[in-house]
Amino acid sequence: MVVNSVHWFRKGLRLHDNPALQEALNGADTVRCVYILDPWFAGAANVGINRWRFLLEALEDLDNSLKKLNSRLFVVRGQPTDVFPRLLKEWKVTRLTFEYDPEPYGKERDGAIMKMAQEFGVETIVRNSHTLYNLDRIIEMNNNSPPLTFKRFQTIVSRLELPRRPLPPITQQQMDKCRTKMADNHDQLYSIPSLEELGFRTEGLPPAIWQGGESEALDRLNKHLDKKVNQKLSLDHIHPRVNTCSLYASPTGLSPYLRFGCLSCRVLYYNLRELYMKLRKRCSPPLSLFGQLLWREFFYTAATNNPNFDRMDGNPICVQIPWDQNPEALAKWAEGRTGFPWIDAIMTQLRQEGWIHHLARHAVACFLTRGDLWVSWESGMRVFEELLLDADWSVNAGSWMWLSCSAFFQQFFHCYCPVGFGRRTDPSGDYIRRYIPILKDYPNRYIYEPWNAPESVQKAANCVVGVNYPKPMINHAEGSRLNIERMKQVYQQLSHYRGLSKSTNKTDLNMTNISTEHNTFTSISSWTNRKAHFCSSSTDEEPPPQDQPTMLLVCVTFATVAISCYANLSRCPSDAQLHHGCRVIVI
Repeated sequence: MVVNSVHWFRKGLRLHDNPALQEALNGADTVRCVYILDPWFAGAANVGINRWRFLLEALEDLDNSLKKLNSRLFVVRGQPTDVFPRLLKEWKVTRLTFEYDPEPYGKERDGAIMKMAQEFGVETIVRNSHTLYNLDRIIEMNNNSPPLTFKRFQTIVSRLELPRRPLPPITQQQMDKCRTKMADNHDQLYSIPSLEELGFRTEGLPPAIWQGGESEALDRLNKHLDKKVNQKLSLDHIHPRVNTCSLYASPTGLSPYLRFGCLSCRVLYYNLRELYMKLRKRCSPPLSLFGQLLWREFFYTAATNNPNFDRMDGNPICVQIPWDQNPEALAKWAEGRTGFPWIDAIMTQLRQEGWIHHLARHAVACFLTRGDLWVSWESGMRVFEELLLDADWSVNAGSWMWLSCSAFFQQFFHCYCPVGFGRRTDPSGDYIRRYIPILKDYPNRYIYEPWNAPESVQKAANCVVGVNYPKPMINHAEGSRLNIERMKQVYQQLSHYRGLSKSTNKTDLNMTNISTEHNTFTSISSWTNRKAHFCSSSTDEEPPPQDQPTMLLVCVTFATVAISCYANLSRCPSDAQLHHGCRVIVI
């Protein structure tokens, strides 16, 4: 029997560790590699030019790699349900393979395609390689519900076998055993579109900071590992140092490549594991070594059976907070016109480059939601989905629920000061000068709060607040204090609310019976009744759920000390004031 295989690329845009592609090649007479420009992605208005450019570069790189193996990538326009009936018939397909997509939309789409393939008599083979673990197995081990605290998730993962080892890249020998039929007009029929073809204006578009593709991903991985060797594999240290350089895009950054599957998460996992064992001579690396990957798995697990994970309505794990409808405030935030240089610089970098540091994400997310503007996390999530290269449906939505205290995290009495937090990260203000050049001539003293500069200083800097740069759109001290009270009222209305410091025997968190196994701070009421305003000075006070979740483990699992910073409510504190006002509470 002749075996005509089609491998359907979606997220796993790579030739290394691609078990579904390996299945397509196994015993096949012909094989075609297909990418369908799904309108869910291609036609979405919330996908920005940087993200599109990254995808097209990844497809170009994949096509070039296939060319070296005497094959090609077939890029087909249309919806999968419309495209496949034609392709299955025209190419006389007998086998269809693709990577398992754990997200609700992907599972629904793939279910329809599998049903269609069955009607055509086509064998369908699906393999998991986008996540480290079988998410259904994790859910099964948690009484058939997703673990909604990271501690519980870690407990379950610790009982699982190690992730499967990654497969080697596709070889020329494998490809020689089958052939790819290509028409003379292949480039005309199945070419990769340009940004211009997709309707984007590219005049003045700066060079990409992040180049898409598997080749770039593997090169970055090598640099990433070399960096870890030089640092003596400091990844298992709970508190990485953050400075001005941390805020800029790194040549060893990997998050967009994991999101698009240009880099296998299993390849990263085992490279880190083996490097750790080589350098530290230990048999069992700490879980914190894989923090970033585990948080990714955690959010994927939480979202896989929840089609409403990205919204409040119908989302069983999301606190129903009565956010304000404020399109004007949302627009100012998204466009970097808040009047707070730290916030505006972050949003400018995001729009220009498609990436921002995880602490920067926390700062702007807190500012938009519970910290200052009281705008729904759903709106911020959509902006990130448009602009972030590594915007991942599950991780993006989960992180926004986390940072807005809508799920997973309830320490709403901690918020990021849009002045003090940035100043402690980048005291010189060089980051602001880079992305908000109108402020470049301000002295360091006023770069984070130009509205406090004397008029003479503003004129000397050729930037008068309210004329050349906007005034602050909100009084942070008053706004954050009000929002803390709002959040307190929301949580007090939840049934069975008893304060977050009381441990329970529950293994999961839901919004009607709050489990607090992971909390390390004293109860909400004992804190909020003090009417104190907290300005975070480090990630000790609000754990990060995104790019470097290793830091989160200090709060989730290992923390024994919580620090509260008492700040003057009229302005954000200086470093000296914060140090003087810190009170250490032993839990």
